[in-house]
Amino acid sequence: MPIDESRAFQPVHIALLTVSDTRTPADDRSGDALAERIAAAGHLLKDRTISIDQVEEILARLHRWIDDPDIDVIITTGGTGVTGRDVTPEAIAAVQDKPIPGFGELFRWISFQTIGSSTIQSRACACVARGTYIFALPGSTGAVKDGWDQILVNQLDSRFRPCNFVELMPRLLET
Repeated sequence: MPIDESRAFQPVHIALLTVSDTRTPADDRSGDALAERIAAAGHLLKDRTISIDQVEEILARLHRWIDDPDIDVIITTGGTGVTGRDVTPEAIAAVQDKPIPGFGELFRWISFQTIGSSTIQSRACACVARGTYIFALPGSTGAVKDGWDQILVNQLDSRFRPCNFVELMPRLLET
């Protein structure tokens, strides 16, 4: 898909949340991969943290970032599986105004190309919450790379044609 070089690039302000009971800043490879990609694309990483797999803690962080006018997009990694501790989609559902079902569908289609039917275990999802985009990716480094490299890098580029999420940002709170 084409990038229209005649259009101005608009850096997006992004917050990054790793959801894990075991990862630390020293070994958060998926978070590192996303942070590197965010910077390489020209966006601004405004905040980054790790949260344990508990809905209340994830919700508290999401609400803080959604209410921060300096954050346009939240990307989470981890907690999207089907085990009892995987609660990221439930936390996101609790804050969402509008789901973006195509994100999860497209992510699983892309993931199928590499991991086959195992992609069915992913509950990658996305939504708009009070004017902020939220994208939830699985916690593996490969999944993060697939989600960013094949979906988000383009949809968060204001020059991407025929359309992108950035050009919709001023209208997300319309009634």
